[in-house]
Amino acid sequence: MILPDLSTLTLHDPGPNATRRQTPPPPPIPEDIDEGTDRGLVKLKTYAKSISYSIEPNSKMQKMLDFILLRIVQCVEAKDYDPGLLQWDSMLTYWSMLKYPIPKEKRIKLAKIYFHICTTPGMPTHIVATCADELRLLTRSKKKLSVEDMRLPWMPIYKLLSKDLFLTRRQFEISQTTWYMGYIAENVRRFFHPAAIDEMLSTFLPMFNGTDLDSVLSSQYYMLTFLPLTHPQSYLPMLFRLWESLNSYLYDERMLGFLSRLAEMHVDPTASDPDLIDQIPDDARSEGEGRPQWSRDDLKHDKPWPGIFDDKGVGIFSEGQWSFIMCKCLASMEISLADGGGSLTTGPSADSQAGFEIGRLPKPTWRIASLARIIVYSMAPDGMPAPASNMPTPTGTPFASGASTPYLQDGFTLGDYLSAPIHKLGRAKPRPYYVGGSKALDSLVKLIASTESFFHPTNSGAWTADLSAFIKYIVYDFNKRWHEEQQPDCKTPMNRRLTRAMKRELVKSLRTVALLAMFSQDGTTVGNIQSCLKSMSVMEPDLILYPILERAVPSLEALVETQRTLAVIKALGAVAPSLVCRDVYYPGAKHLIPILQLLIPGIDLNDPSKTLCTTAFLVEISQYIMIGEVPDDEMETPTLANTNGWQIPDKSAGRFPTFELDGFPEPFETLEGRRLSNDEEDVLLKDATGSFADWVTSFVRRVIQLLENLPEEGINGAVAGGTTEVQVVDAVAGACSQICVHLSEPLYDLVLNLVYEYATTNVRSNAVRAIHQLVECVANANPEKTLAKFMPFCLANIRIELENGASSLRTTSTSTPLPSDATLHWNLAILRGAMYNDGKAVLKYKEDLLPLFSLLHNKTLSKRGFSWSGKLLSSTLLTLTHTYPLENKFVNPDEWESEDFRRNHHRYWGKLYRPEEVKISWHVPNDEEIRFALQIFKDIVEPTMDELDKLLTEGVVRDATWRNDFCRHLSFVRNAFSGIPTLAKEIVSEQDIQLSTETSDILNEIPEMIASIEPLNSGFPLTDPTDVRHQYISSLRGRFGKFLHKASGSLLRQGEENTLDAVEMLIRSIRTYMLEYGDSRDSYYLQCDQYSSERSVTRQYANQKMWPRAVFVRRARLYHSARLRWNSIERRRGRVEDDLIDDLVQWAMWNYATIRESAQSLLESLCSVFDGLRRRCLPTLYQALQPGTDDDRMKGALWTLNCPVFAKYAVSEPTLATEFIKRLFSCQHNEKPSIQDCVAVMSENCLNSFVEPCFLIYVIENPALNAVLDDMKVALQCGDADVNLVSRCREMRLKRNELMNKAIKDTTCVILEIANSSKTHWRYSIVAIRCLRTLIRRDEPLSPELARYFLEKSYDSHPSMRYYAQRAVMKISRYIKVRTFNHGFVDMVQEQNHNPLRVKVRVQEPSANTTSDFLEGFKATLNPDTNPETFLCDKITSGWLVWRDTNDVFLLPPKPVGAFQSWDPTSRETLTAMREVVKESTFWTKLSTHFSMENHQEVISQDNVSCVKSIFQLLGDDPLDAIKPVAEKLLGDPDKNKQRGGAELVAGLIGGSKHWPRDAQQRLWDWCMPRIKKIMVHQVKTDTLLIWTSFLEYIFYRKDPRRAQPIVDFLIEEFQLLDYNAESSFDAVKTLCFFRSFFEELDWKFSAWIEDVLRRIWPEIGSEHDDVRAYIAEIFAFSDNIKRQPRPSVPIAEVFLKECRTLPPQYDIMDSRGTFHISRVHELVEKFKVWREERIPGVRAFQSTYDRVGVTVCKWLFQIVHDPNAIAVYDYVLPLMPEIFRFTEVNDNNELSSRASVLLIRMCGVTPPKVLVNPILDGVFEAIQTSPSWRVRLQALPLVQVFYFRHMPLISDIKVVEILEVICKCLDDEIIEVREMAATTLCGILRLSPRRSVLTLKDRFVKSAKSVHLPERGSPNYSVAIRQRHAAILGICALVDSYPYTVERWMPELLTNVLAEHTYDPIPISNTVRKCARNFKKTHQDTWHEDSKRFDEDQLAALSTLLTGSSYCTFADDFAYQTHDS
Repeated sequence: MILPDLSTLTLHDPGPNATRRQTPPPPPIPEDIDEGTDRGLVKLKTYAKSISYSIEPNSKMQKMLDFILLRIVQCVEAKDYDPGLLQWDSMLTYWSMLKYPIPKEKRIKLAKIYFHICTTPGMPTHIVATCADELRLLTRSKKKLSVEDMRLPWMPIYKLLSKDLFLTRRQFEISQTTWYMGYIAENVRRFFHPAAIDEMLSTFLPMFNGTDLDSVLSSQYYMLTFLPLTHPQSYLPMLFRLWESLNSYLYDERMLGFLSRLAEMHVDPTASDPDLIDQIPDDARSEGEGRPQWSRDDLKHDKPWPGIFDDKGVGIFSEGQWSFIMCKCLASMEISLADGGGSLTTGPSADSQAGFEIGRLPKPTWRIASLARIIVYSMAPDGMPAPASNMPTPTGTPFASGASTPYLQDGFTLGDYLSAPIHKLGRAKPRPYYVGGSKALDSLVKLIASTESFFHPTNSGAWTADLSAFIKYIVYDFNKRWHEEQQPDCKTPMNRRLTRAMKRELVKSLRTVALLAMFSQDGTTVGNIQSCLKSMSVMEPDLILYPILERAVPSLEALVETQRTLAVIKALGAVAPSLVCRDVYYPGAKHLIPILQLLIPGIDLNDPSKTLCTTAFLVEISQYIMIGEVPDDEMETPTLANTNGWQIPDKSAGRFPTFELDGFPEPFETLEGRRLSNDEEDVLLKDATGSFADWVTSFVRRVIQLLENLPEEGINGAVAGGTTEVQVVDAVAGACSQICVHLSEPLYDLVLNLVYEYATTNVRSNAVRAIHQLVECVANANPEKTLAKFMPFCLANIRIELENGASSLRTTSTSTPLPSDATLHWNLAILRGAMYNDGKAVLKYKEDLLPLFSLLHNKTLSKRGFSWSGKLLSSTLLTLTHTYPLENKFVNPDEWESEDFRRNHHRYWGKLYRPEEVKISWHVPNDEEIRFALQIFKDIVEPTMDELDKLLTEGVVRDATWRNDFCRHLSFVRNAFSGIPTLAKEIVSEQDIQLSTETSDILNEIPEMIASIEPLNSGFPLTDPTDVRHQYISSLRGRFGKFLHKASGSLLRQGEENTLDAVEMLIRSIRTYMLEYGDSRDSYYLQCDQYSSERSVTRQYANQKMWPRAVFVRRARLYHSARLRWNSIERRRGRVEDDLIDDLVQWAMWNYATIRESAQSLLESLCSVFDGLRRRCLPTLYQALQPGTDDDRMKGALWTLNCPVFAKYAVSEPTLATEFIKRLFSCQHNEKPSIQDCVAVMSENCLNSFVEPCFLIYVIENPALNAVLDDMKVALQCGDADVNLVSRCREMRLKRNELMNKAIKDTTCVILEIANSSKTHWRYSIVAIRCLRTLIRRDEPLSPELARYFLEKSYDSHPSMRYYAQRAVMKISRYIKVRTFNHGFVDMVQEQNHNPLRVKVRVQEPSANTTSDFLEGFKATLNPDTNPETFLCDKITSGWLVWRDTNDVFLLPPKPVGAFQSWDPTSRETLTAMREVVKESTFWTKLSTHFSMENHQEVISQDNVSCVKSIFQLLGDDPLDAIKPVAEKLLGDPDKNKQRGGAELVAGLIGGSKHWPRDAQQRLWDWCMPRIKKIMVHQVKTDTLLIWTSFLEYIFYRKDPRRAQPIVDFLIEEFQLLDYNAESSFDAVKTLCFFRSFFEELDWKFSAWIEDVLRRIWPEIGSEHDDVRAYIAEIFAFSDNIKRQPRPSVPIAEVFLKECRTLPPQYDIMDSRGTFHISRVHELVEKFKVWREERIPGVRAFQSTYDRVGVTVCKWLFQIVHDPNAIAVYDYVLPLMPEIFRFTEVNDNNELSSRASVLLIRMCGVTPPKVLVNPILDGVFEAIQTSPSWRVRLQALPLVQVFYFRHMPLISDIKVVEILEVICKCLDDEIIEVREMAATTLCGILRLSPRRSVLTLKDRFVKSAKSVHLPERGSPNYSVAIRQRHAAILGICALVDSYPYTVERWMPELLTNVLAEHTYDPIPISNTVRKCARNFKKTHQDTWHEDSKRFDEDQLAALSTLLTGSSYCTFADDFAYQTHDS
C-alpha cells in the first residue's frame, strides 16, 4: 500500500519557527453559529474556526437555502424538471458543501419531495438518477432522520421495479429504472413502516416459485430489499427455511448481506420492540396498500422486551441457523482441495439458469464482508470461557510456539475413546467450553484453524484474497463494534458486549494466518493483510508488534529475497501506530529508532518497489512524532529492574544500537515476567532518541546518493528513466518533506546544512528537478532559514551564469538542455524550491527579487530558461497572494513551542485531536505582500506586455527572433497571472447576470429559473471593486485578455508552420486567463479525494472521532476550497471571453493536429466553467462541415463536436438536434477515410445520448408529490409572486414542449428524407435508421411513411439495416398495443397493457388440492363451446409456495370476431400503410430470402420471429394468404437454411395469432400442423434438429400449452409411441429432443403429464443408446424439480409464515428432500444386485445393463447436484452409496468409474440437511469398513476429509471422534496406498479435533511404535511387523503435520526421541519419517526463531540429524539464514 504524501496537506508547510511568525488573530465567528447548540451548528463552528476568515451567519445561509428550496418547489410544481430542477438541485449540492445544517423539518419535506419525484411513473432516468443521489444524501445520517421522524411508502418503488425488471421478448430497450429503484429502496427502507411487513409478504411470497430461478431470485430481492429490518422476528425463520431449501450462490450472497445488517442492528434489543410498531405514526400508505393483521400468538413476550437474541443459539440465530451460516461461510471461501475444486459449491452452476435481468439489480454486499459482520455482531459472552489460548488447560494442554493459532478446547470428556466402542459412550455431556466464552468466536476459531494452511504463500490460490479479506473485515468490524460499545450512548446490553478476553483471543486466533499471508506475492492479499495487521495492532499491540519485529529485523539485516523485504516493510507500515502512538502501545516507541536505522538501505534507486515501501513507512511514522533528541532531565533516572534483554544504546559506539531479538518479551506470556513501567519505557526511549541525529544524517545522505544516480533528464525536464523514476523521486521527496516538518530545531539546522552543502558544491544535470523538490522540502519546514541560506548563493550564481552567456541560445521548443546552461538551471531550481512557503519571509528579499526577475526576463532566451524563470515568478506570486495553512505538524503550534513539549515530546507521539482542539495557522496576504505582488506586475509584467504589443505592430519582421521574443515574453506574463488565482475577486454585476441568461446554454427557460449564486467570503485579499489595487489588477488582466485575442487573430492570419510554438504558448496563455481563478490551485474535488485517502490511511477503527492533526488541516483546506469553488461556479463571460472562445474554436480547426488537440481540450474544460459557450460555438463548427471546407478544418470541427460536452448537448436538446443531425449527414461529401472514421465515432457517441422523446411525464399527476409540495410551500411561506412565477414557468415549459415536439417532427422528416435518398451511403443509412427507430414514440402516433420505410428496410440487403428495421417494427407493434389498451398515461409510460381478454380470477379458499387441481387443468382439453368461461394461464404468478388472492388469466378469444379489431384510432393510417405493404406476396418473398440466407445460425432468430409476430398481431390474418405460398416453399425445401427461414415464418405466425378469433386460429392450425408433422417426422435431420427444437421452445415459452394443443397432442403421441432401442438412435433422440423443448419451456405447468412420462421411460432406463439414456436422466432430474411442492397446511402467506416459526426444524415444509423418486431408487438398489451378477466384464462391459443404468443414474444425480434443488440428491445417494462406490472401482468402464467418482466429490459441494449428515458419513464408513476392494477404501477416505472440511459446522463432536476411529483403523490396512491416504485424512481432521483426542492418539501411536519389534527380513511375521510399525509412524507423522505452524509441547520429544529413531528403518517407514521431516522444515522455516525455543540442545541436534543428516551447527545455520520461498 502506497501511503499518500501527507506533507502535501498544504500548499505551504512551516518549520520549527512557524509560530514565531506574526499570525493574525482568529476571525470572528458569527454569533448564531458561535452560540448554537444544535449538532449541526456545533460541527459548523469547528469548520468556521479552522479557516482564516469569517464565514456568513447561519441566518443568512438559511435564507439562501429557503430560496433554493423555493425554486426547487416551483420547478417541480411547474413540472420543469429539466433544466429547472436539475439547475437548482446542483445549487443545493453546492450549498451543502458549505456545511451549514438543513433544519430537520425542511430535510424531511425535501426528502419526501425527492422520493416522490423518483417514484413518479415516467420520470426521465437522468432526473431519477439526480434525485436518487440527493435523496441518499438527505437520508444517509441515522442521527438526523429516523422512522419516527419520517415514513415513506414502499409500494410505489415496488410497482416501478417489478414492471421494469423482466423484459418481454420484443423489448430491447434496457433502462436503468430497475437499478435506480433498487438503489432507492435500499437507501430508504428504514423509513418503511414495520406495520407493512405482512402486506409486503403477502405481495412477495406468492411470486416465489422454486422451479423457476428467476422468480426465486426476484422475490428474494424484493423481500430482502423492502422488508423493514427493525422487526424480523416474524419473518426471519421463514427466510431461513427458503434459504436452506436452495442451492444458489446469488441467493447466498444477497441473504448473507441481509443477515449481516440484521446482526449489526439487533445487538440493540430495543430496535425490535413490538410496542414501537404502534407508537410510530402510520401515515405513509400508498393507494391500495393494506395492513393485514396476521396472527403472532407464538411471538408473545414478557415485558420488558428482551430483544430477538436466541439464548440457545448464537446472537440472533438459532443453533441450526448458525451452523448453516458457517457452512455457507466455508463454501464462500471457494477453497480448492486436493480434488481440484470438484467439491466446491455447485451454486454458481445452478445460477446459470437465471436470466440476465437479475444482473440489472444492484449488487449485494460482498459475501466476505457480510460473513465477517455476521460473525462479529453475533459475538457475545454466551458460553463458558475456555482457558486462554496457549495457556494450561484443565487437561494439561501444552504451550504452543509464539504466533500460533489457538486450537479448540475439549467440549466433552471421553477417556481413551480408541479403546472404547462408540456406542458405550453414553455418559452425560458436561457443559461445553468456548474460546473467549463466545460461541461465535469459537466458530470463527474453528473456521480459521480449518483454513490455516491455505493462507501460506506456497498454498495460495484464488481463495487467498478472499481469506485475507475475511480476516481483514473480521478485525475491522470487531474494532468498530468494540469502540461503539465504549460510547456512553451504546444500547447493547452489558451482558452481550464484547469482552477483553474475546478481543485478545480473536487476535491470537488470527495472528498466525496473518503472519503467514503477509509474505504473499498477490498484491490484493498483501493489502488485506496490512489492513488486518493494523487493526490488530491497535487492538492488542503486544501480540502483533513483536512477531512483526522478529520477522522484520532478520530480513532487513541480511540479504534476503526482495519479496520478503518488501513484505516486512509493508507490515511495519501497517503496525506503525503501535510503534509511535503512545496511546496505542506505550512500550512500542523504543523499537522505532533501530528500525529506522535498518531501513536506510531501503532508499535504493535500483529497487523502486522497496524505495516506495520504505518512504511510505517513513511518511506514516513521521506524521506522528517529533524527530529530535529528548533533553536529559536533571532528575534521577529510574532504575531498570528488568529490560527484558533490551540493551540501552551506547551513543559513542557507532551508528547502530544493539538490537537483540531474544530480548523481546514473549507476547503470549505477558503474565510471566514484569512489564516495564511507563517511566522506565521513557528512559529507554529518551536514550534512543539520541540516535536521531545519526539516522537523519544517514537518511539525507542516502537521499542525495539516490539523486546523484538518477538517469539524465529528458528534453522536457522529466526524469528520463520514465514513470517509475518519477514515482520514486516524488515518494522520496514526500518522505523528506514530512520528516523535515517534524525535525527538532537542531536537527533541522543539520539537514539544512547538509542540503545546502550538497546544493552549493554540486551541479548535476540529471537531478535538477530532484534538487528543486529537496530544497522545497526544507523550505516547507522553515522558509525563513531556507531563504536566508540559499537566496544570496542563488542570486550570485544566476547573475554570473547569465552574464557568461547561459541560456543565450534562442529556442522555443523543448530540447535537451545545453551543458553550459546546467548551472543556471540548477540554481533556478534551488531558488524556486526555496520560494515554496510563507510570503512574509519572501518580503525580506524583494529588493533582490525585482532585479532578478528583470534580469531573467531579459537574459533567458532558451525555452527551458524562460520557462523556469516564469515558474519562479509564478511560485513567488502564489506564495505572496494565496491563502494556505502555514504548517502541518502533528501537534498544535502552541504545543510545539511549549517548554513541556520540548523536554517531553516523546510523550506526545501519536497524539490524536478532536475537531475543536485543532488550531491552524494560515498564511493570509497582508498589505505589504499585496503591494510587492502589484509592484512585480508594475515593474516586470507591464513592461513585458508593452513589448508584446510592439511585437504585433504592423511591419515587424516575424522571424525566429520574433517568435522567441513572443514566446518568452508571453510565458513570463502567463506565469505571472497564473500566480494570482485568488488575489482579486471577480465581480459579476446584475447586468452580466442578465446577459448570461440571454446567451445561456439553457434554452427556452425563464431567467428566474436559471440558477445564479451570491458570492461568499472565501479569502480573496482584494474584494472591493472601488479599491485602486483591485481596479489595477483587473484592468491589467483585461488588457492581457485583449492582447491574447489580438495575438490570436494575428497568428491565425499569419498561419505558417513556424508559428506552432507561438500558438502553443498562446493557447496555454488563454487557458491561464480563462481558468486560473478560485479553486484552480486548490481543486475541491482533488482535495476531497485526498481528504478521504488520508482518513483511510490514518483510520484506526470505523467511526473514529479523533484523528491526527494533519487530517484536520486537510479538512480545513477542503473547506476553504469548497468556498473557493462556490465563487468559481459562475464565471463572468464578457466580450473578451467571448472573443477568446471564438478564437479557440478557430484553433480547434487549425491545420496542425497538436494545436487542434490543445484547443479542443481547453474548450472542453471551459464548458464546465462558462455558460453559453456551447451554444456560441456550434454555428461556427457547423459552418466548417459544409462542402468545400479544407479537410483539416473539417476534421477539427468533427473532433470538437465529438467531445461529450458538445455532442451530448447538441443531440439531446431536440431544438438543436435537427441542425446537428443535418450537418452530420452532410459530411458524406468528403470521402477521406480519416474524416469518415471520425464521423462514425461521433455517430456512435451521439446515438448513446439520442433517446426516445416522451413528454407524458408532463401530464402525469402524482397526488403524493403535490401534497408534500404544498407542505413545503407552507414552510417557506410562499406568496402571490411565487404563484405567478410558477405560472410563468409552466407556460414556458409548455412552450418549450411545443418547440421540442415541432423540432422532433422536423428531425424525423429530415432523417427520413436522407434515409430514403439513393445518394445516402450505407454507413449513413444505418445511422439514419437507428435514429428513426429511436424517434418512434409512445405518446405520438407514427407516421405512415415511417412505418412503410421500416417494413421495406426489413428486407434490405445490409444485415444491420434489417436488424434495426425489424426491431423498429417490434417497437411499432408494442406502442400501438399500449396506445390501444391503456387506462391512462401511467400505463403508457410503463408500457402496461390492459388486454380485454385478461381478467383477474379470485382464488377461493386455497387448500392443498388447489395447486394440484390448477396444474391438472393444463392437461385438460379445451371445449369453449360447452364451457366459454375457460381460462388460460400463460404465466403462473402464484401457487407454488402460497397463493395470492387473485390470479391473472386469459379468456379464450371469441369465435368469429377477434378481440383486437379496433386498434388505436390515431394509428389507423399507420396500420393501413403497413397492411398495404405486407399483403403483397413480394414482401414475404423478399423477406424470406434474407431469412433463409446461408449463415452460421443453428437455431431460429428471435428477431426474425418477433418481427413476423408483430405484423400478424397488428393485422390479424389479413396477410396470411400472402405468406402461405412463401412459407410452403421454404418448408418443402430440405436445405437447412430454408428450413430455418420457414420455421421463423411459421413461429411468427403462431405467435401473432395468440388472440385471433378462434375460427382464424383453427384455419391456421389446419394449414400448418400437417406441414409441421411432416417435417418433424420425416424431414428433420441432424443439421435441422436444433432449428425445430428452437421453434418449439419459442412456441411454448411462457405459454399455456392449450394454446398450442395440436402440437402438444402430436408431441405426446410421438413420445408414447417411441421405440427407445431401435437400430438407429436418431429417431428416438429427435423425438426426445422435441419433447424436452416441450417440457422444459412449460416447466411447472408440465406437472400434469409427468407421471405418465415417468411410467413410459422407467422401463427404458437401461436403453441401448447413450444419447437416449442422457435424455432419460434429464427427465428424472426435471421431474424431481417440478414435483417439489412446499407443504404448509394452507397455502397462504400467513399460515406459511407462522408454520415456519412454529414447526420443528426437522419438518421439511419446503419439500426440499428427495422424496419423489425414492421408491424408484429403492427398486434400483435391488435391481443393481441382479444386474451386477449379470454384468459382462471386459471390453463389452459398457453394454451391460448394470453399466448402462449406472451411467444413467450418475448423470441424473450429477444434474440434480447442479440444480437449485440440489439438496434432494442426498436422499437418493444414501441408498445408492454402496453401489456408487462399486462403480468407482470398475476398471473396464472408465466412463462409469469416473462419473461415479466425480459425483461423490461434487456431492460434497451441496450443504446437506443436518439430519442426513450422520447417515451420509455412516454410508462412507460402511464402504471403508466392509468393502473387500482396497480401491473403494482409497476412494472413500479422501471423501471423508472433503465432506468433513466442507460441512464441518454440521458435524457433531461425537461424530468427529467416530471419524477418527474409522481412519485410525485404516492406518493398519494391508495396502500401503490406503495407509498413506488414511494418514493424510487423519492429519486434516486432527486440526479441529478435541485436544484430549490428540493427546490420546499420541500416546497410542507412541506405544504402538515402541511395542512393534521387527524380526529378520525372512521371518513370516516380517511384513506384519512392518505394517504395524508403519501404521504407528504414519499416525505420529499425521499428528506432527496437523500442527503445521506451531510446535506443541509434546512435539519435540515426538520428533527427536520417536521419529528420529526410525530414520533408517526399512522402506516405507524411513520414507515416511523423512517426508514428515521435510514437511516440518518447510512449514516452520518462517517461525524458526520462535519455534526453536521449544527444543533443548540435545533435541536440536537430533532434529538436525533427522532433517539433514548433519551436525546441529549446520542445521542451526540452515534454519537461521534460509528462508522459505514465499
